Amino acid sequence: MKGIEELMSSPAPDTKQAILEPVLRLAGQRLSGSAVKESRDFLALYYDQVDAEDIATRAPEDLYGAGMAHLALARRFVTGKPKVRVYNPREEEHGWSSPHTVVEIVNDDMPFLVDSVTMEVNRQGHTLHLLLHPLATTARDAAGNLTALSPAARKGPRESLMHVEVDRESDPARLKALADGLLSVLADVRAAVEDWKPMREAMGAIVAEIAKPPRGLDAAEVDEARAFLSWLLDESFTFIGYRDYELTSVDGEDCLSIKPRSGLGVLREPREGGVSPSFRDLPPAIRALAREPRLLVLTKANSRATVHRPGYLDYIGVKKFDAAGRVTGERRFVGLYTTAAYHADPRDIPLLRLKVARILDRAGFPEASHGYKNLLSILQGYPRDELIQVDEATLADIALGVLRLGDRRRTRLFLRRDLYGRFFSCVVYLPRENFNTDVRVRIQEILKRRLAGSSAEYTVQLTDAVLSRIHLLVRTLPKADPQVDAHAVEAEIVQATRRWED
Repeated sequence: MKGIEELMSSPAPDTKQAILEPVLRLAGQRLSGSAVKESRDFLALYYDQVDAEDIATRAPEDLYGAGMAHLALARRFVTGKPKVRVYNPREEEHGWSSPHTVVEIVNDDMPFLVDSVTMEVNRQGHTLHLLLHPLATTARDAAGNLTALSPAARKGPRESLMHVEVDRESDPARLKALADGLLSVLADVRAAVEDWKPMREAMGAIVAEIAKPPRGLDAAEVDEARAFLSWLLDESFTFIGYRDYELTSVDGEDCLSIKPRSGLGVLREPREGGVSPSFRDLPPAIRALAREPRLLVLTKANSRATVHRPGYLDYIGVKKFDAAGRVTGERRFVGLYTTAAYHADPRDIPLLRLKVARILDRAGFPEASHGYKNLLSILQGYPRDELIQVDEATLADIALGVLRLGDRRRTRLFLRRDLYGRFFSCVVYLPRENFNTDVRVRIQEILKRRLAGSSAEYTVQLTDAVLSRIHLLVRTLPKADPQVDAHAVEAEIVQATRRWED
C-alpha cells in the first residue's frame, strides 16, 4: 500500500499536513501492533482529498474518530448491498463528536454516486456542510470481512466511502427518512449503471429495426427519427430506465400494459406485467394520442430523476407498429440529455436541424441578413429541452415573436402546454435590469396560480443582452384543465415586475 509519507507528500498544503499529523499520532497512542499502520494508512487515504480549510477547526480526536468510525463500518461489506449509517456522534457514546449529523456510506464504486447522494440530501431539505469521498481497492473474504485496503489506483474491487455532514437533526423520523432515501437512491444508481449496456442495446435494436420504415409512415421522417436515436447513442443521452409496453383495449378503453420482465434501470419491473398508471389516469382524448401513427414521442416524464442530476427525466417514446401500420405499443426510455447534447449546434442534431432549417426558410430572410442571423441565434440559444420537444409551428411563432422584440425593454410570455397536459412550458423575457430573485419568485407564483400548478422549476439566462430569459416548467395539478388567457397572464406579470422607475 502507498505509505503515509507518499500520500501526504502529494500537493497537499503544509497546513493540511500540520492538521493531520496529530491525528496520525493518535493511532500510535490508542492502538498497537499492525493496527497502528493500518489505521494511519487509512486515515491518510480518508483525508487525502479534503481541503485543509474544511477540517482546520476540527479537534484531532474528532478527525481520528470520524475516520475510525467509517473504517469500522467498512469492516464487513457484501458487494451489492450498500451500508448507510445516519447518526449524531457524541463523545460519551462514540468517542468523538460533531456539531452536525453524520452520514456514512459504504458502497461499490460506480458513476453518479456523489451527484445522486447530494441530490437526495438536498431534496430532503438538509444543508450540506462536508463531503468526503475516498475510493479504496479492497480485498475481502467470502463473508465480506475486510482483509486488505489500499488506494483505488491498485487493481481489484473498488469501493466508495462517503462521509457526509448536514445540519444537526434530532428527529428520529427525519434521520430514518434520510437513511431510507439514500438507500433507495443507491439502489437506483446501481440499477441504472448495471443496465446501462442492455438499455443501449435495446436502443440499438430499435435503430436497426426501423431501417425498414413502418407501413404508412413517411420514409424521410423515419430516417430522420432514426438518425436522432443514433445521435442519442453517441454520448448524447444518459440512459436511466427502459420499459416495453403493449397497447391493448380493456372494456373498450385503451391501456398500456407493461411487457413482463422488460424493465431495465430505474424502470425495472418486479411484477409480472401490470398497467401503466400514468397512462390510465390521462383523459380519454389524450389517451387516444397513443394510437396516432407517429414514431417518436419526446417530452418530460412525470417523475424526477434520482440519479445523476436534479430535474424531471427526459422521456423518449418509440412506438411499435404491426404489419398494417397500426400502433401496438411503445418502447419507453427515460434519462437525461448530456452536456454535449445541450452545447451542440442544433443544426448538427437530427430532428432539430430540420426544424431550424424550415423555420429559417419560412421566415424568408436572405441568408447573410441581420434578420437571418438574429433568428438563427435565437434558435441556437433557445432552451434545448424545449427545442427538442416543441412542434415546428409553435417554435416558429415563438422564435419570430422573440425576434420582433428586438432590443426593446418589454416583458413577453410564451406558453406551451405539454402534449399530455401534464405541464406548461413558460418562457418569459423581461428587461435585464428588472430581474432579481424576488421578481422570479413573483413570476413563478403567478404562473402556478394561473395554470393550476402544483410545482415549478426554472432556469435563467442572463447575458449582456437587453433582455433576460426565464424558462419555467409548471407541473399542473392532477386532472386540472385550466383555461388560460396568455395575454392576461402576461399583463399580470408585466404589472408584478415593474420597477419604481417604470
